[in-house]
Amino acid sequence: MNPDDLKYHKEHAWVKASGKRATIGITDYAQDSLGDIVYIDLPEVETIAEAGNELAEIESTKATSSIISPVSGTVIEVNEKLADSPEIINEDPYGKGWVAIIEMDDTYELDELMDIDDYEKFVEEEAK
Repeated sequence: MNPDDLKYHKEHAWVKASGKRATIGITDYAQDSLGDIVYIDLPEVETIAEAGNELAEIESTKATSSIISPVSGTVIEVNEKLADSPEIINEDPYGKGWVAIIEMDDTYELDELMDIDDYEKFVEEEAK
């Protein structure tokens, strides 16, 4: 996936929307900040996700943190490969390291997310 084509949430999650389906993962910045990822607690299929709330929990050698859902809807698929190999997120956060696919309740939430330029400015500001 090309990071330029994604939408971004301020909690460092990305979304690739196709119709009402939203593939979600964490950004390269997030995986780099976390360090080596050692475990991910994936959501269950059919879990109701709410924008701004925890979708999954991720553990690294540095910290445990939440993956915040950037959109609302129902989890229809999770990346089972991450259960055995969470380091895939470190290796390919925008590709094989996706976390879940959500069937969105309403695509208007995408309009509230940042594009790549806004996200990069946001990260720069946050780093200050």
